[in-house]
Amino acid sequence: MTQDRHREVVDALVGLAPDGVAYVPSASIAPIINGALEAQEKGDLPLVYAVSREEEAVGLVSAYPFADKFGVIIMQDNGFGNALTALTTMAVSYHLPLLIVANTRGGLGEYNSMIHSISEPVPELLRSSNIPVFRVDRRNPAEDWGATVKEAGNHAKMTFRPVVVLMEFYDHKDAKAKA
Repeated sequence: MTQDRHREVVDALVGLAPDGVAYVPSASIAPIINGALEAQEKGDLPLVYAVSREEEAVGLVSAYPFADKFGVIIMQDNGFGNALTALTTMAVSYHLPLLIVANTRGGLGEYNSMIHSISEPVPELLRSSNIPVFRVDRRNPAEDWGATVKEAGNHAKMTFRPVVVLMEFYDHKDAKAKA
């Protein structure tokens, strides 16, 4: 169930063969981060590294296309509040392809009573900034999670812009799934 979705996302990231994966540490998206780190240990991903803030990730990963490279960011959706200026003034304005996979917060199963304030408007905020957003949740089979991530990465490369996949981890049928 949830672990299968996580595995599909990591496998899709590996399949995209990014030159680097930046992540902002978070317990909520740790299964994806840990999967990427394991892929790096096995030699399937060349560079997976932590950054302290989302806009730092955008700055670093936005530089990849200048060297004909491609990068990925793993983060939480509430971090788009920090990343928006960097995304719009750098990645969007200069047509720099990058993929962001982010877990959603503030929805069903959420334990933090204030996080919805930033997380709920994130999809509209990104779309109004000309950043494509694709979403997956418990209603999508695990294979759809991987296929969506893979195609979103290809879409970023083809359209020369950042693309976001929002993943809602909550699943009432899986006690291990977290919001």
